[in-house]
Amino acid sequence: MGLPFDGAISAFFEQDAPKDVADAIKDGGKKDILSDGYPYDAPMDRVEYEDQIAELQLELVKFQADVKETGKRVVIVFEGRDAAGKGGTIKRFRENLNPRVARVVALSKPSDREAGEWYFQRYIDQLPTKGEITLFDRSWYNRGVVEHVFGFCEPDQRQHFFRQVPDFEKMLIEDGVILKKLWLNVGRAEQLRRFLKRERDPLKQWKLSWIDVEGLKRWDAYSDAIAETFDRSHSDHAPWTIIRSDDKKRARLAAIRSVLSDINYAGKGKIDAPDGKICGGPDLWNA
Repeated sequence: MGLPFDGAISAFFEQDAPKDVADAIKDGGKKDILSDGYPYDAPMDRVEYEDQIAELQLELVKFQADVKETGKRVVIVFEGRDAAGKGGTIKRFRENLNPRVARVVALSKPSDREAGEWYFQRYIDQLPTKGEITLFDRSWYNRGVVEHVFGFCEPDQRQHFFRQVPDFEKMLIEDGVILKKLWLNVGRAEQLRRFLKRERDPLKQWKLSWIDVEGLKRWDAYSDAIAETFDRSHSDHAPWTIIRSDDKKRARLAAIRSVLSDINYAGKGKIDAPDGKICGGPDLWNA
């Protein structure tokens, strides 16, 4: 099996990647953290991680039982850089949960009909009913970042989105929906290393898309769009939680703790606060 997109990711690494990014990948060991600003030098010990994730999985099961019993409606939005670990984090959230209660929504490109509707309409159709948790693997924030970076929406459409999104989220919350917005962020060298690994692994090549390939060239445009999105949509009623995910294990633990810490549920055990070195508000995302 050949490389997807004719080896475009390897070509970018060899020919176009910034020198410091390429050097970090070449010089870094398999288990090295590549981002200079990341507060840890190495990934979390696996045994320690397995112990902690097992405890949190039990809490998620209790949380699910409470949601079903009380009729809570929970929305968890997972956003972030490409290859930041959204899918893996979502998997750890729901691997022991009932898929009829904890449902993942990953919408594809809008149909012609959907493109002619109010922008939020197709997301509203996926919101939870009583006793349900909906995990959005990307969300309405596509308009703030990806659609803008690739020119899939007009500037006035994006500005219209930013004017409406605070009120849209406020309406959800006022109607009783519990909304949690998570942004997983990854350093540039680590992102490229993960893409290279996917490119070479026949079992993971399906994860790559044209957007991923082209996005490598648009890091700065993404950064500008992300910064503006936080500036326009981080609010007291619907704040963003940023999780630095250069270490996937620490990121998964922080994401689960962030959600469980903020929500009351029957039988709730002791939940340690998320690691403040890698989990916090928007000021953390570009550290």
